[in-house]
Amino acid sequence: MIRTRFAPSPTGYLHIGGARTALFSWAYARRHGGKFILRIEDTDLERSTAQSTQAILDGMAWLGLDYDEGPFYQMQRLARYHEVAEQLLRAGKAYHCYCSREELDAMREQQRAAGMKPRYDGRWRDSKQTPPAGVKPVVRLKNPLEGEVTFNDLVKGQITVANSELDDLVLLRADGVPTYNFGVMIDDLDMNITHVIRGDDHVNNTPRQINILKALGAPLPQYAHMPMILGSDGERLSKRHGAVSVMQYREDGYLPEALINYLARLGWSHGDEEIFSREQLVEWFDFSAINRSPAKFNPEKLQWLNQQYLKTADNARLAELVRPFLEADGCNTAGQGMPNLPSVANLLKERVNTVAELADAAVYFFRTLEPAEELKAQHFTAEVKPVILDLRQKLAVIEWESDAINDAIKTAAKGHGVKMPKVAMPLRVMVAGVAQTPSINAVLEILGREETLKRMDNQLAGFPA
Repeated sequence: MIRTRFAPSPTGYLHIGGARTALFSWAYARRHGGKFILRIEDTDLERSTAQSTQAILDGMAWLGLDYDEGPFYQMQRLARYHEVAEQLLRAGKAYHCYCSREELDAMREQQRAAGMKPRYDGRWRDSKQTPPAGVKPVVRLKNPLEGEVTFNDLVKGQITVANSELDDLVLLRADGVPTYNFGVMIDDLDMNITHVIRGDDHVNNTPRQINILKALGAPLPQYAHMPMILGSDGERLSKRHGAVSVMQYREDGYLPEALINYLARLGWSHGDEEIFSREQLVEWFDFSAINRSPAKFNPEKLQWLNQQYLKTADNARLAELVRPFLEADGCNTAGQGMPNLPSVANLLKERVNTVAELADAAVYFFRTLEPAEELKAQHFTAEVKPVILDLRQKLAVIEWESDAINDAIKTAAKGHGVKMPKVAMPLRVMVAGVAQTPSINAVLEILGREETLKRMDNQLAGFPA
């Protein structure tokens, strides 16, 4: 059975690169009827936090990346790492190293001065000297001195590294906490991970991890290293490119299905398909379609994609998504006589890119906005006032639906010999407080007769006598 995993470190939020790794791991397992495991690698004791762990769990839940097993936490598995380290020590495939930090720093400084690559020189590898008193040792792997490590990366192809390029890796630190490379390999082994899918910044770790597994006589998983995600300027992705927390995208009004779609297209494709569901992603996903070159993060493309999803989103769902934004802006969305929020969402959703923009566009339905003085000066004129007064009388008695409202505006304009925009613009400013809205008759229908007439009356005093 295919078994994949996502193994983030809880030292920060779930970011774009991590979310894409999780997505690809999830999609591959789902396509093959396998299992997707979540593991929290919390051995960085100084930087790991409960808040970061929760941010990862929240991000996974929002994106809908459900896992079959976990979350597992490395700090709850320390006994297992110690057990394997002891196994390697007994087999002569690992050893205790008593070097102090100062010794290691001096060793590397001498190597740099001699033009050599800084690395551990193996001084305790086969040492017979008596260990220094009171010093807690680390456990190091006896890395093979000859030969090479070769593995077939499912994205990059065959990769070979000479063992002479690798030094004796620390497995357990002096405090008993495993290093990244040791912990991750024991976890993958114990959890029967068949496919390790991760960013290509881990390629250099892979030969070391393979040598740990070989020392244990354990089977090797297959590896697939995803290309990096860069900013539009070709630099490593960072906050200045818009690479914020996954949950920040929710706060900014993006839909999770839009972000999933966008993440999938960062380095992977299915022909020329731009918009597709997660079900289609699962059906289509394979490693052969992953581009070996770095992907470029484009916030404008993500915004466009979100707009496409907003246009077809269910109005009742949009209403519930936009409600918190409106209420945070002082709007009462559930009061008696208030406009129907799903209807408002339906009217505005094709004009906005995010739920946050939808909320901004919807404010005037739920809270009276006072027009800017320049708008009043431009549109509240003595010429148009008689038309507005006539229209107000018509609006008070007609059937309150869009076509009838539109007919009333046309009739009032025609009766006074002015063009319809000459009436529609001041009317829009009177009831919405802004000059840009969808069709004014559609706006008024949702706003309601009582509220429309009240706002017109309030603004009529601003017209010249």
